[in-house]
Amino acid sequence: MKLADAVILITGGNSGLGKSMAENLIKKGSQVIITGRDAAKTEKVAHDLGCDFFHADVANDSDIEKTYAYVLNKYDKLDVLINNAGIGGWSPIETLTREQMRKVYEVNVFGAAMMAAGATKIFKKQNYGNIVNIASTASLKGYKNGTIYSSSKFALRSMSQCWQAELRPYNVRVIQINPSEVPTAFGSESRDERPLEENKLSPQEIAHAVVSALEMDDRGFIPEVTVHATNPF
Repeated sequence: MKLADAVILITGGNSGLGKSMAENLIKKGSQVIITGRDAAKTEKVAHDLGCDFFHADVANDSDIEKTYAYVLNKYDKLDVLINNAGIGGWSPIETLTREQMRKVYEVNVFGAAMMAAGATKIFKKQNYGNIVNIASTASLKGYKNGTIYSSSKFALRSMSQCWQAELRPYNVRVIQINPSEVPTAFGSESRDERPLEENKLSPQEIAHAVVSALEMDDRGFIPEVTVHATNPF
């Protein structure tokens, strides 16, 4: 697709991977709208990047409806949804609670699904669109204490595959990106960005993967991309 003038909605776009994706897509000439739960932070980041913003929480259905109403009212179309909003949660099996599971699933699974549902209504009318799900290498293999987070990303991977099967007849491409470890604010209670590490991925590699996948001609799409650091040890 041509990214110039494309209308692109990025959830969780005020830091880390989302912010980097927004920055790179803006450089390509896209009209980017970022969302985030922290209104002041989202507005500041949007101002710094030179893009649009909307204060919204993907765990809130009313916020999702308002987001799409805003996008359609202002832009009258949507080319790409990037489901980037996500939170972490880890626990040994014996201390696992429903509340821990619900908190993560509301964002990583239910939030992504409801955002995709809203985008799909637009895409089917347009007979065109793109959904990019930012998952994780945790969607490929479980690990110790990973019941909550890993299972949420396995669920997202399953949804990606279901949507690919369902939406291809409407010229909608569904792309999943699986980053391995990237030092960001993810998983930090303070939401402060962690410093980059020389031997680990940066948000730029993930942004590059997203941009590259989207720029493929619309006749083709990449179902899934996994990005690893070359030598993280």
